Amino acid sequence: MEYGIIRPVEIAEEMRSAYLDYAMSVIVARALPDVRDGLKPVQRRIIYVMHQLGLQHQAPFKKSARIVGDTLGRYHPHGDAAVYEAMVRMAQDFTMRYPLVNGQGNFGSIDGDPPAAQRYTEARLTAIAEEMLRDIEKETVDFGPNFDATLEEPLVLPAAMPNLLLNGVSGIAVGMATNIPPHNLNEVCAALSLLIENPEATTEDLMRVLPGPDFPTGGIILGQEGIRAAYSTGKGHFVVRAKAHIEEASRGRASIVVTELPYQVNKARLLERIADLVKQDRLSEISDLRDESDRSGMRIVITLKREAQPEVVLNQLFKFTQMQVTFAVNLLALVDGTQPRLLTLKRMLQHYITHRQEVIVRRSCFELGRARSRAHILEGLRIALEHLDEVIETIRRSQNAETAKANLMRRFKLTELQAQAILDLQLRRLAALERKKIEEEYQETLRRIAELEDILAHPKKVLELIQAELRELAARYGDGRRTRILPEEAAEITAEDLIPEEKVLVMVSERGYVRRVALEAYRRQHRVRSARTREPDAVRMAAVGNTREEMLFFSERGRCYPIKVHQLPDAEREPRGLPLSNFLSIEPQERIVGMVPVADYEAPLRLVLLTRYGKVKQTALGEFRSGRGNGLAGLTLEEGDALVGVALAQGTEDVLVVTAGGQALRFSLDEVRPMGRSAAGVKAISLGPGDRVVGMEVVRRPDASLLVVSADGYGKRVSLSEYPRQGRGGKGVVTVRAGQVAAARLLGPQDEVWLTSARGVVVRLLADEVPLRGRATRGDRLVELEAGDAVAGAVVIPSSAPSPPRPASEEAEKPSPQRKRAAKGEGEKKAPVPRKRTRAAAST
Repeated sequence: MEYGIIRPVEIAEEMRSAYLDYAMSVIVARALPDVRDGLKPVQRRIIYVMHQLGLQHQAPFKKSARIVGDTLGRYHPHGDAAVYEAMVRMAQDFTMRYPLVNGQGNFGSIDGDPPAAQRYTEARLTAIAEEMLRDIEKETVDFGPNFDATLEEPLVLPAAMPNLLLNGVSGIAVGMATNIPPHNLNEVCAALSLLIENPEATTEDLMRVLPGPDFPTGGIILGQEGIRAAYSTGKGHFVVRAKAHIEEASRGRASIVVTELPYQVNKARLLERIADLVKQDRLSEISDLRDESDRSGMRIVITLKREAQPEVVLNQLFKFTQMQVTFAVNLLALVDGTQPRLLTLKRMLQHYITHRQEVIVRRSCFELGRARSRAHILEGLRIALEHLDEVIETIRRSQNAETAKANLMRRFKLTELQAQAILDLQLRRLAALERKKIEEEYQETLRRIAELEDILAHPKKVLELIQAELRELAARYGDGRRTRILPEEAAEITAEDLIPEEKVLVMVSERGYVRRVALEAYRRQHRVRSARTREPDAVRMAAVGNTREEMLFFSERGRCYPIKVHQLPDAEREPRGLPLSNFLSIEPQERIVGMVPVADYEAPLRLVLLTRYGKVKQTALGEFRSGRGNGLAGLTLEEGDALVGVALAQGTEDVLVVTAGGQALRFSLDEVRPMGRSAAGVKAISLGPGDRVVGMEVVRRPDASLLVVSADGYGKRVSLSEYPRQGRGGKGVVTVRAGQVAAARLLGPQDEVWLTSARGVVVRLLADEVPLRGRATRGDRLVELEAGDAVAGAVVIPSSAPSPPRPASEEAEKPSPQRKRAAKGEGEKKAPVPRKRTRAAAST
């Protein structure tokens, strides 16, 4: 009996060595792509087998099972499922940006449907895949033995197209992984040409022509910072979002239509996730969910309830589903076929250029050798044609072919190849035209030899040839970008983006309670004519704002307190509201005298402030931006003075100031220079003894009139034309001859006004119920007062939210979908069941 050799082995060392061998085998032979052709071994073998089978893009299809079988038997001794799966992925247009396999039959879907069995499907190469194999027969790449050393297989493909970046790749090896996104052919070719022309080009230079990935499923990339990090370091991540738009549906509803999904997102699972969120009442605004995708493209229709706001629902879908995902980039590939390296974009492009240089040099050497061999043969034929009679006589005198060859070689000093070519020459080639063709072929071959020698002698010519081939490739197969890249600002969805946007009426009561009510709901429920009530805590002031805006509250001390409108209590849950002191750091006896809604602090607007003693100032709105909870000083007050009015303006309008003694002064804000927050202001109006300012309005609406109400309940509307523009600091004109003015407000023709008394009497009137009178008249009685009672103030409820003032030279910017807001609707909680139907069925 014969025994093997026994040697002692340290088990830890043996395990380490065996595991490293296994790891390197997985890394090199299975999971990672080669940086030169961008293919894993199984993909390369499938393409090469299809090439050997003659499955070019115009050839008939062959069964996938035949391709898989040949790949297994010749080059890839692994499971047939792995080979077929790799081939299927190369045929899926939602996986590969430029598919390498043209599949016929069921090759799966974006819904995650599995492909048909390999015995049912057929395949052939695509036209662009043939570019991967171009010139492979010209000794352009190295070949090595297959698994049993019976055949030779290419170790890398010539790859006339930069496949690694075009189609990307993902793979998990041992201790490392790669995830390279696909890109656009035109952009990659432009980046390669740029790097050839300028080897010192930076990542920023390359990103001017190659801004980012281009996924086969389209979608939207948010921001370039993650892309820049990935291209600069080899690692990075960015956000990819579905492409969706809003359509009007029947019965006043809206629908969100999704036409593109992020890369590698399963559509069927996405629909299931949306349906689950509706069941969990996290997306209660959705009433129906349909999949209307067909051959013309993807179309997911999400129908909303009537009261829902589409932009908010869309933001919720981005936040809670795979309609927005993060794509992690890891640019890992094999360098020199064996070394895994983390590469930057520039290094990846440089490796491809180096590979193409080697391919072109080897191809040129191969073609040069063939051209020289052909020229050598043609030289012999030319000699034979020049001495045709002697050649024929020499051959005729020879006893056999070998003797004839030897005689020709000796007589005309020919090589064996030349002599054999003469013997093989057909008689028809001796015709005059054929002899001319031989001469032309010889001259063309000499030109080709000179061209190839020039290419090999000048490396710059090789680079120019690469650029020419890239231009040809882009012209033949290039297409437009599918994935949009948006600015960085749109990348992150905050909690604020999920707040419904709606116009609300913010009201502050006499006791300092604040609440908000939806403006539309107020109009439906509270708009009345000549209503009189008694309320223990009547509304003292009101302003229209937006739940996504900030509201600036100004106190009589001249301090400004900002707060988000959506943070104020909703009247549906808190009918009386809550004390302002719960939200603002105000003193116990500090009284709020003004509210200003602010949508954008960067807008070129100003805040106009007026005091009881007639001081006015205007300050840039941006100076009131602050996150401080204890407020900002808006102006400096004299002893005994107090803030009585505040308004937002461009800085060029007219201001109307009204005093308790019945005087009114209209002047232009151009007369008030802009000041800082700490300034005290300048004189707006000269007050008589004991007089004080009770109101200020910025004149913006030409159709408005001035409502003047006296303390004894009389009031009127006065046309603005009766108040001529005067200089700042004057006494103004008379607006009421009898009684003390309690309130003065601008009133639009469709506005509503609430008149409140000191004892809680509230009279609600529409604008047309207040008589239009002249300045000198007393007016009509608007409020019946009890003995000892007096009008305390007037609150104007606008018929529509007034547009914020804007510079005349500027147009209002349209709000972006990211910044639009919507109101959250209520309704049935039944979850929609995802339905798949065609557009034709949906239309019926």
